[in-house]
Amino acid sequence: MSVRGGDRPPLPPRERMLQAAIRLISTQGVTGTGLREIIAASDAPRGSLQHYFPGGKDQLVTEAITIAGEMAARRVLRLADQLPSRTPGALFAAMAGAWRDIYARRGFAEGCPIAATAADTAATSPVLRDAARRAMDRWQGALGDALAGLGVPGHRARPLALLMLSALEGALIMARSRQDTGPLDAIVAELAPVLDAAGPAAGHGAGC
Repeated sequence: MSVRGGDRPPLPPRERMLQAAIRLISTQGVTGTGLREIIAASDAPRGSLQHYFPGGKDQLVTEAITIAGEMAARRVLRLADQLPSRTPGALFAAMAGAWRDIYARRGFAEGCPIAATAADTAATSPVLRDAARRAMDRWQGALGDALAGLGVPGHRARPLALLMLSALEGALIMARSRQDTGPLDAIVAELAPVLDAAGPAAGHGAGC
């Protein structure tokens, strides 16, 4: 399981371990992902865990989920910049479409590592629960900024971002359990008109 792609130079061991953790958590959850498995998947030297993550698994997962939140935030902003139709519904369709493409190419093994961390640890680890919350807040904040840039009034942007992420996470669970992208299509069909009604085309300004 390679952590790098194409002709890019290999990542340092620490970064490889974090990327491997994100990938494994997205398919197996936190409790199903062992430290030895992360080290093996990242081709990291023996002893790397103690050297780079003296706080053990909690530190590694916390940092991995923080990175996952940053990646999700950047992905939202990138999708917003690339929209052919600059509407909130089009952004939501692009977000769901990115997951539809993943499932079409690689099957239904993957989910959101942030959601997987929350589901696994919310009742047992305050440290990891807080890490998942911060990562989700970062994602929601970036999505709210993107919606504001598409003309959604400021007071509605963050609540609508919460609605979009909640619907997307639920659809991912259903898509994986059914082995079918239909839930992703359904949330776009039902929510895109609601989201677009909040934009400037519905007569709203872009301010608060």
